[in-house]
Amino acid sequence: MDTSADTFAVTHLITRYAELVDTGDFAGVGALFAKASFIGSGPPVEGAEAVERMLRESVILYEDGTPRTHHVTTNIAVDIDDDAGRASARSYVTVFQELPGLPLQPVAAGRYRDRFYRHYGQWRFVERQVTMHLVGDVSRHLRG
Repeated sequence: MDTSADTFAVTHLITRYAELVDTGDFAGVGALFAKASFIGSGPPVEGAEAVERMLRESVILYEDGTPRTHHVTTNIAVDIDDDAGRASARSYVTVFQELPGLPLQPVAAGRYRDRFYRHYGQWRFVERQVTMHLVGDVSRHLRG
């Protein structure tokens, strides 16, 4: 069975997350997780409001309304279970940041492990697990 359209749709969700975070659109990120869990370094959070709140409380935004970051997501591998309407993906993420007085540099690198479901033909997040393996100077990116 050809799953290329499904793979593209799931990949689009993965890259959309990065775009929304980098533009400071935390409500948009929350909407991606309306019926999903986000598992990072803190306790798991579920739902749009909780994910948006977690980002607002942890990520520093600057005058331009962004965190001045650039998330690069690579090595995306998507597995589709078409019969069950489920998918999973794993990928690498590298977060770059640049600010006045801080040259462009990687500040963190790790992996995403994602699960998705298809609802009326649309793919949606079920869960994102974020594991950062390499962490640099995040003092200008994250609070506390």
